[in-house]
Amino acid sequence: MKQQTVLKKVADMARLADSYVSAWGDEAEVSETTLRRLLTSLGYDTSNDENLLASAEKKHKKPVLEPVLVLRDGDAFEVELNLGTSARENDFSWRLETEQGEVFEGYLQYQTIRDERADGGPLVFGLPKDLAWGYHTLFINRKRRKVPYQMTLIRTPRACFKQGALQQQRKLWGPSVQLYTLRTQHNWGMGDFGDLKQLVSDIAARGGDFIGLNPIHSLFPANPEGASPYSPSSRRWLNVLYIDVSSVPEFALSAQAQQLVGSTEFQQRLKAARETEWVNYSEVSTLKMSVLPLLFDEFKTRHLDKESSRARAFLDFVEQGGDSLVHQAAFDALHADLRAEDEHTWGWPVFPENYRCYRSAATQKYIRENQDKVHLYMYLQWLANDQIKEAQNLAEEKGMAVGLYRDLAVGVADSGSEAWADDGNLVLDASIGAPPDVLGPLGQNWGLPPLNPQVLRTTSYDAYIQLLRANMKHCGALRIDHVLGLLRLWWIPKGEKATEGAYLYYPVEDMLAILALESHRHQCSVIGEDLGTVPDEIVDILRDAGVHSYKVFFFETSEEDGGFISPTHYAGQSMSALCTHDMPTLRGFWHCDDLKLGREIGLYPDEKQLAALFDDRLVCKQGILDSVRWHGYLPDGVGHDAQYVPMDGYLNEALQLHVAAGNSALLSVQLEDWLEMENPVNIPGTVDEYPNWRRKLSINLDEIFRRENVNRMAKHLTEVRAKASGQ
Repeated sequence: MKQQTVLKKVADMARLADSYVSAWGDEAEVSETTLRRLLTSLGYDTSNDENLLASAEKKHKKPVLEPVLVLRDGDAFEVELNLGTSARENDFSWRLETEQGEVFEGYLQYQTIRDERADGGPLVFGLPKDLAWGYHTLFINRKRRKVPYQMTLIRTPRACFKQGALQQQRKLWGPSVQLYTLRTQHNWGMGDFGDLKQLVSDIAARGGDFIGLNPIHSLFPANPEGASPYSPSSRRWLNVLYIDVSSVPEFALSAQAQQLVGSTEFQQRLKAARETEWVNYSEVSTLKMSVLPLLFDEFKTRHLDKESSRARAFLDFVEQGGDSLVHQAAFDALHADLRAEDEHTWGWPVFPENYRCYRSAATQKYIRENQDKVHLYMYLQWLANDQIKEAQNLAEEKGMAVGLYRDLAVGVADSGSEAWADDGNLVLDASIGAPPDVLGPLGQNWGLPPLNPQVLRTTSYDAYIQLLRANMKHCGALRIDHVLGLLRLWWIPKGEKATEGAYLYYPVEDMLAILALESHRHQCSVIGEDLGTVPDEIVDILRDAGVHSYKVFFFETSEEDGGFISPTHYAGQSMSALCTHDMPTLRGFWHCDDLKLGREIGLYPDEKQLAALFDDRLVCKQGILDSVRWHGYLPDGVGHDAQYVPMDGYLNEALQLHVAAGNSALLSVQLEDWLEMENPVNIPGTVDEYPNWRRKLSINLDEIFRRENVNRMAKHLTEVRAKASGQ
């Protein structure tokens, strides 16, 4: 065998593609070096052909019974046993223990469906067809074998949950917000869960049915300037800086905390933190972390020491959090101590060597000797969990059909708690990103280690299930960032450029089936962010799985003439939006502020390319004006020539109502656009050039909903959405 043939054969076994269709429609080859490095990161021995084949054969040798089988409603209940031809059927019996506590038993010889062993295939037998949804355990006993073979059998619905309002074809609307951008008179310098409750009340009162949130995953409390919600320390836990400190029950009981917060100096610092245009995360963190430990002290004295019902609620939370909560709390406590010694300690790769792993003897000793510090961070997670739960409960009380919808980031930072405590679920020698495309000719490397699909299967998808459960808590919908990652992810060898990557494929049918099961259990509908290069094979799969597509007006153009597709032609099972957090605001887009800012910060060194972008923008704006006018939403007095038409309140509202009249089940709007703001929240591809994830809203929440134009916009959105629903 030639070397290349061996390499490509093993790559194929690993579901690692050796070529891909580029954004320009060409077939692009993946280099042998990339294939070899990625196979090494997956645990194959790539030292030579012989070893590579041997390690692949060992890795892919079929076990007698696979570790997991996922069956959706309507799937044939067939289980494969990989046995030699000499094995006798009457040596085997089976026992199925359901999650609900039922037990079914039988003998293999009476339930054999077919025997394909003579042709190298399996022995196939059938199971009871009326199993309830859930996670069941199948045991296969064999005579003279002490330990039974064991499989997790997961029975699921065919499609994700949808609220009654969505099933009844009601067209819903709500704002999507970056929570930290909210301004109020009582927060501590960034939006918090208390502000979220206020926004819930404001939007519910005006006919909105949901509030979309940026990822609220745990970041790095000891390194608060690491602020990207899409590079979290862990996706299983919450960002404790969102705690509304004044609403914590212990705050009203702690004389020490109240005295500190009431001091002149503290009040002046709070006022200054509130008034900044950009979130000062370091100051917010300093203020909150000077008070929250005092509240924990109060909690210990009044509750833990007295074993109160509130203490029991906390201890239950800790027990349910299990090892994962210990990982998170221990990491945050250790990071805080190490950062106090050296301010350059940004994550575990620069911890002292003996602390670079959760399981190390030094780390375990630290946890034993610093239990109070670790418990503090568990307490903070509990407070954050309770406060987001209160916000969702309030949304339900106010009659919102969905309430909160949360955002699940595509991965975790390689410097955070999940990577630090990883026991094999993540591939730390690789990173995920995106291949080169028209807008990003260098591709993207997100610095996020991917989940290992082979380990996912051998562990019955446990890490994935726990991830979904953590993120479907206390919300009515979950938006999955880069949902195409359930089919395939662009893997890049550690330290390489994004151009040196390859697509690795995931067990998409299994993962979507489990998503549907957890979606029903949590009564949580699902939105899949499916922007970018979308492979044809995923479109129907996502639709059939009940995942709402994501339609951004500016990207929805006809392949034939390039004109904008009427929102009435959008798929019903979708969420539509004018703008997203990765785009300029409506006003910024219309006035080309993003292109001007890009020129200032050096994103467009080629003036010719920039001039072409300005020309394209004018063509785009003209197409938008023509489309909105044709559909009857352009107000009288707004001109027809895009180069002379500014973005004012009338055009702003017209655009929003144009999309609102469309067919999408869900419509997401942005408060930034209601306020006609210019600066974006995030400029993709920048790190230091622009203060991403820090820009606040221009005015306080109270003031927003006192504005006549805002209330008019909300009223018209509610009316237009009702009309689109046929109400």
